[in-house]
Amino acid sequence: MPHAPQIKIPATYMRGGTSKGVFFRLQDLPEPCQTPGEARDKLLLRVIGSPDPYQKQIDGMGGATSSTSKTVILAEPTQPDHDVDYLFGQVSIDKPFVDWSGNCGNLTAAVGAFAINSGFVAKDRIPENGTCTVRIWQANIKKTIVAHVPITNGEVQETGDFELDGVTFPAAEVQVEFMDPADGEGSMFPTGNLVDDLDVSGVGTLKATMINAGIPTIFVNAEDIGYKGTELQDDINSDPKALARFETIRAHGAVKMGLIQNIEEAANRQHTPKVAFVAKPSDYVSSSGKNIGTGDVDVLVRALSMGKLHHAMMGTAAVAIATASAVPGTLVNLAAGGGGRTHVTFGHPSGTLRVGAEAKEVDGQWTATKAIMSRSARVLMEGWVRVPGNTF
Repeated sequence: MPHAPQIKIPATYMRGGTSKGVFFRLQDLPEPCQTPGEARDKLLLRVIGSPDPYQKQIDGMGGATSSTSKTVILAEPTQPDHDVDYLFGQVSIDKPFVDWSGNCGNLTAAVGAFAINSGFVAKDRIPENGTCTVRIWQANIKKTIVAHVPITNGEVQETGDFELDGVTFPAAEVQVEFMDPADGEGSMFPTGNLVDDLDVSGVGTLKATMINAGIPTIFVNAEDIGYKGTELQDDINSDPKALARFETIRAHGAVKMGLIQNIEEAANRQHTPKVAFVAKPSDYVSSSGKNIGTGDVDVLVRALSMGKLHHAMMGTAAVAIATASAVPGTLVNLAAGGGGRTHVTFGHPSGTLRVGAEAKEVDGQWTATKAIMSRSARVLMEGWVRVPGNTF
């Protein structure tokens, strides 16, 4: 019986921050996949190697973690005064779906470089030496992001001495600004409260700060669920009961935030919201063996992504952390010592991260104006990915 041969599609494999994914230009995708829908999802699933009941993604480009099961599509800008449209797809590892409900803040650092290399940025805006400002329209969440990409001899500078906890090797620093990161369609705090009592079946009533800035995130106190905030991946990910408990918290929080109608819908919305737990500073040893002292950080944060504790911190969750820390009275702010602040340094499993944020209260409603962080990015491989011709 004859089988369809493989087809090849231009693609670039990039690291951005503590994530990596497969990047495409929209015009390079097969025609049926150039519009949202089943064909596109099937293509991206096959590229990454999902769904995989073994949860290894051996037959694809994914790395079997939430940080590496990612895809990006860049297109000509649909908004004035922007250089490119950025669409992010979080590919489920063991289920046949792609989650389009949120952004990836880490890969945003790579979007600027890919946009320059792919011709989306006008040549007269790229300096011979200096910094190129790339204006990105994040199509998933309809927000503007500005990436400041270093340029040397007219080309993107990727190597450097900027170190990012969670990434093994140093690289060039890319500053990323998330403009007006709060949800533009509703309150930054969807329930109207800085802290809620969240009733969770089988867990109890937890104090929770639920915020939509960067990405919808549910924050709870570490001590309320039996943790210290110093945990590493294995402490959580090796405990199926703990993972199930976090998923239950996430599902109930998602309903409370109005993101889903009932907790059963959470299974088909893995990417958002995130769930995280916070604690006051404490000494611990990071996953790389680095000693983190109480005085090194303002607050400890651990966050889960796609059902597992993240090895570092998602970029969009870092925006949520910084924004919540800037609002007096949230759980993040209280764990960080309370009061007003314009930046926060938090401890995560791989080390520390400093993020700036600006928030203001207008007519009793809090809003975020900007969040800023530094990441790095690098091309790992470029050429073509191949998938069987009958994939879609």
